[in-house]
Amino acid sequence: ADLRALVAQKNLDFGVAFDGDGDRIGAIDGEGRVIWGDQLLMIYAEDLLKAQAPTHAGATIIADVKASRALFDHVAALGGEPLMWKTGHSLIKSKMKETGSPLAGEMSGHVFFADTYYGFDDALYAGVRLLAATARLDRSVSDLKGAIPPMLNTPEMRFQVDEARKFPAIDEVTERLTTNPGPDVQEVNATDGVRVNTADGWWLLRASNTQDVLVARAESDSDEGLERLIAQIDEQLALSGLERGESVGH
Repeated sequence: ADLRALVAQKNLDFGVAFDGDGDRIGAIDGEGRVIWGDQLLMIYAEDLLKAQAPTHAGATIIADVKASRALFDHVAALGGEPLMWKTGHSLIKSKMKETGSPLAGEMSGHVFFADTYYGFDDALYAGVRLLAATARLDRSVSDLKGAIPPMLNTPEMRFQVDEARKFPAIDEVTERLTTNPGPDVQEVNATDGVRVNTADGWWLLRASNTQDVLVARAESDSDEGLERLIAQIDEQLALSGLERGESVGH
């Protein structure tokens, strides 16, 4: 809210913010819209794969399982190799090293550059790279944000589950949807928890690595689709004797 007010007051092109230890970036454009972690990654990927082509032609761009389908589609359309991976900065960094990826990111605002940098999450550097991207692509940050397809997302829904149940519950859901997916399910991805693609979009259910919490998220291009996806999450939880309780903070 403070950053949005400052950008409006001074008529700025965009604003960036950092968390306390400076490894996560947040950004808003000149119109006061939040640019989420996966949307920032779309801008960085466009800079890398388009403005700096052919240096990074066909490069692998990594994002965590919470990221929008629009990001993976965008990377592929730009000629890159999108790779969905597990949430967690150490896991992402290992995968970058393994694949030689120059860029990776998480919904949480961790962005990793191994392109003229060291391959770790430094939000100050990510801020500089946003400046560089808008300059190289010769488009305002507001224009780049505006070009991102509008998708309807739930926030990250986090709810408490007994520590002993969190991983077994995810295994049960994965097993059910793999052996008996039903007519709506197009794909089940078990990279980190379970991410399910349907005609409506996708939903995710995963266990937190650090807390006694399950995390859920869904994305669709319609309100009705989003409701159906959330209903599928609730149905799977109920089959494992759980329910989406009150959301808890990080």
